[in-house]
Amino acid sequence: MLSNIKVIAFDADDTLWVNETFFRKAEGDFCKLVSEYLPEEEANKLLFEVEMQNLDLYGYGIKPFTLSLIEAALRITNGNLEAKLIEALIDNGKQMLQEPVELLDGIEETLQYLSKKYRLVMATKGDLLDQERKLIKSGLEKYFHHIEIVSNKTEKQYKKLVDHLDIDESEFLMVGNSLKSDIIPVLNIGAHAFHIPFHTTWAHEVHNGTIDNPNFKSLTNSKELLQFL
Repeated sequence: MLSNIKVIAFDADDTLWVNETFFRKAEGDFCKLVSEYLPEEEANKLLFEVEMQNLDLYGYGIKPFTLSLIEAALRITNGNLEAKLIEALIDNGKQMLQEPVELLDGIEETLQYLSKKYRLVMATKGDLLDQERKLIKSGLEKYFHHIEIVSNKTEKQYKKLVDHLDIDESEFLMVGNSLKSDIIPVLNIGAHAFHIPFHTTWAHEVHNGTIDNPNFKSLTNSKELLQFL
């Protein structure tokens, strides 16, 4: 029952603010940079393979992504990567780290309202420094009781968070854009999860199955949360 909810956790990237759009642009720029060596579609496929191979070692975020860009370019050029191309890829990563934080429509009003009734948590994965930077620049920090930044989102991590908050799983609600990271592991521990899709989803986060769970709801935007809470 939603009347039991005490804590609402929000994913950060593409739930609070725009993020994936910058990665898709960077991928497109990368494919154009190496197009004389490999067709753009094949370059994009190879880049994704490199990212997946590096995920366990590097984790998520812009800096790991930039390292994968350089490694993919080295493979594409058979190790003959020009210094100016390396510089362009590094500059691309730096630019991504300096992008302005663009809040998603209605999210601040929603947080402002909900923070008066519930404990709010930001629960996200990725690079600690980058996520902290975006949170501060967003101006949303004041609405959150607790900030949780982890290397990955798993059932174990969510259970640990619930225990830290000293609540029961049935009193926890997660809101996010990724079915794979924000929704399924939360439902698996017996908590509630609301899915708000973003128009662009990284291939690694795609979940093609259906979800049949009484604790699950799919919304179109953050404002719809107020219809249930």
